[in-house]
Amino acid sequence: MLTQERRDLIVSLINERNVVTVAELMEEFNASAATIRRDLSVLNDERKIIKVFGGATSISSSDVNTTEPSVLAKSSLNMAEKDAISKYAAALINDDDFVYIDSGTTTLEMIKYIDNTKAKYITNGIVHAKRLLEKGLSTMIIGGRCKPTTEAIIGPDCIEGISKYHFTKAFMGTNGISLQAGFTTPDVDEALVKAEAVKHAYISYILADHTKFGLVSSVTFAEISSCCIITDKEVSKNYSNKTIIKVVQ
Repeated sequence: MLTQERRDLIVSLINERNVVTVAELMEEFNASAATIRRDLSVLNDERKIIKVFGGATSISSSDVNTTEPSVLAKSSLNMAEKDAISKYAAALINDDDFVYIDSGTTTLEMIKYIDNTKAKYITNGIVHAKRLLEKGLSTMIIGGRCKPTTEAIIGPDCIEGISKYHFTKAFMGTNGISLQAGFTTPDVDEALVKAEAVKHAYISYILADHTKFGLVSSVTFAEISSCCIITDKEVSKNYSNKTIIKVVQ
């Protein structure tokens, strides 16, 4: 395991449990005490965790994230992981599916791999609709207000539009995954749209790389048990006790 990868997982684990000991981290990552202490020192300096005697705690002020990075900023993060997740997700689409595709960088990446021309697609992502049309797929876009940061369509009109449909599958993005808070996003309007889509889908898939685990944003749009998760690594077995998790590489 690469150093940065281990440190990302350590942060996710600390955010999930709030407090961990060096001994617990040594067992979890099969690493020496010196390695774990060095990791905690670096993460403490980066203000990602708080190093304490014998272990570390989460930073309470960062437990809830209220900001939304731009699409450009998010698109360059964890590209290999997003590619593997989106490729697997696209293969789940069948001929008779009516598919909802949420706005987001991982769901956008997924469109690259969609080759089912018999299924029907609906999205609240502006760029997503364009990419679907470019592939010659049956495409609908929900009406409403455009959000510049995520290039998503949101608002009451969008929610009302979604409420009229019943999707066989929904592919969703998220900013955070927490056992306590569920699936979260910083924007209340976007959370309401996501919640409505999950509510009207027979099965919903959350597309998220391992760095999303343990993070909490301002608004919950679905509980852990209401969606399956497609990810590149399972941070903790506690999540698979709550829902179905598919790990792809």
